Amino acid sequence: MYKNYIFDLYGTLADINTDEEDIKVWEKLSLFYSYHGALYSPEELKKSYEELVKKKETAGYGYEAYPEIQIEKVFHKLYDIKDIDADETLVLHTGQFFRILTTEYICLYDGVKEILEELKNSGRKIYLLSNAQRIFTEYELNMLDVIKYFDGIMISSDYGVKKPDRRFFELLLNKYNLHAAESIMIGNDLMTDIYGGNMAGIDTCYIHSNISPDYSPDKKNCLTKPTYILEEMNIKELHKILKQKFQ
Repeated sequence: MYKNYIFDLYGTLADINTDEEDIKVWEKLSLFYSYHGALYSPEELKKSYEELVKKKETAGYGYEAYPEIQIEKVFHKLYDIKDIDADETLVLHTGQFFRILTTEYICLYDGVKEILEELKNSGRKIYLLSNAQRIFTEYELNMLDVIKYFDGIMISSDYGVKKPDRRFFELLLNKYNLHAAESIMIGNDLMTDIYGGNMAGIDTCYIHSNISPDYSPDKKNCLTKPTYILEEMNIKELHKILKQKFQ
């Protein structure tokens, strides 16, 4: 009987589509930077952004197997390059404007609130473990109106490490005093959610959603084999699986 239900967010609870390649994004973002004195062409801004992200990610591999960056530091550095002293509020608004520009849609999958509500009412604990950026995800959780369901939320950008690193899972277990044997990880990515959860000794449930990476469970490798599998996004079927375990 599971006491703790650990969910991934994007592709598991929430459907999202983002596009950072559209030149219109960079045209509008370069205008935003220019309004605040940081003059960029769209092409220069896109190139600088991508180079800074890559540089910070590469630097992280010196001390983490799966490092996570804080994207707000990239947006801040883009002001620094142009000798603009940007405060935290401006950097936050810049990052969120970028997220809005790149997001084509975001919504909960059908039935998500119902399953979270039932788990909550049954006395189970619900946690979120997400590879994400705080400056995006915290506000998207508010917009989706699901924060109230979680007993704990851990976002990778706060910790400098991300799934599938078992340390990220163990940080969650330790922070909230959870037992791995009483917990299940539910996610749509066989590597980050399933492999990572299995490495941490947690049962796992894999959901193949519309934005799952395109690879299949390796039946020969127990580290990538989920405890439960849903071949397509179907919250009702997920509900049945979980319900069997807490009745």
